[in-house]
Amino acid sequence: MAFIHLDIRCLYAILICTAFGSTLSSNAEIKVNPPQDFEIVDPGYLGYLYLQWKPSLSLENLKECTVEYELKYRNIGSVLWKTIITRNLCYKDGFDLNRGIEAKIHTLLQGQCTNGSTIQSSWSEATYSTSPQGNMETKIRDMDCIYYNWQYLLCFWKLGIGVHFDTNYNLFYWYEGLDHALQCADYIKGNGKNIGCKFPYLESPDYKDFYICVNGSSKSQLIRPSYFILQLQNIVKPSPPDYLSIIVNSEEINLKWSMPTGPIPAKCFIYEIEFTEDDSTCVTTSFENEIYITRTSNKSQQLCFLVRNKVNIYCSDDGIWSEWSDKQCWKGDNWKETFLFFLLPFVFVSLFVWLATCLPFV
Repeated sequence: MAFIHLDIRCLYAILICTAFGSTLSSNAEIKVNPPQDFEIVDPGYLGYLYLQWKPSLSLENLKECTVEYELKYRNIGSVLWKTIITRNLCYKDGFDLNRGIEAKIHTLLQGQCTNGSTIQSSWSEATYSTSPQGNMETKIRDMDCIYYNWQYLLCFWKLGIGVHFDTNYNLFYWYEGLDHALQCADYIKGNGKNIGCKFPYLESPDYKDFYICVNGSSKSQLIRPSYFILQLQNIVKPSPPDYLSIIVNSEEINLKWSMPTGPIPAKCFIYEIEFTEDDSTCVTTSFENEIYITRTSNKSQQLCFLVRNKVNIYCSDDGIWSEWSDKQCWKGDNWKETFLFFLLPFVFVSLFVWLATCLPFV
């Protein structure tokens, strides 16, 4: 009987080892190749690129497997990679074309064919860069764009350093929703050169990347293009508030102003208020268009305030302060001084007229 029990235990051990060994061998036999024809394609959208690839031919025999792709990409010189896991064969994103782009991708295999484990292929790599032309000094300088009142976009720039007198610059732009990149139709001129652009009405351009390229032409030298990616809601400069009012009682001061006109929702504003009580000034902020301030003295002779505003953190990541509003003031209870100021001259004039009239008859 002891031999029988021993034989059964040995049989179980042999079966387990055989099954485990076959699992290992089956996993070891499964190999997956990286995606093929991996490339970075520029469709002409000034930095919005396509990363696309085809599945490996080795996947045709692995129908029971789940196939995914791990994609990593970055601008050359950046420290961090962006990582995407997808089952698609194309991925789109925006890049800074002032620098080159590098990307790599490999296949991830999971499912019944791998017994729950993940098998990875080697990496397939691709790079992309625009053809560099012209010296860096020929690029435009100090590009500055402002989206006035969330309605009108204006951009300004300075000419490159040492460019030839016949050099001129052209601006192109694109954002998702346009069929193709467009050229500025209304340039701002300075000494006969294009130094800015007044954009037309833009339909739904906010909360998405807005791509700009400013390139140049000259018969004497090559001009280096410049690329920019903006988020227009982050460069909004609103109109200043108007119709300020100030109401004063014995204990507190009520400051109120109208919301700026235009398409910016009321919930998107933050206000900065500069308040002066006689010779003392303080600055505070508010999300509402009305505040109350406690008086420091009932004998205050003059109270003044002015307001400016910008888009707050609930509607943008950043913003530009508007210009300051006109100043609104309240003057204290100085009626006695005002009365004497006007009364005394009247009394003296009246007395002089009376004397001049009556003395000849005395």
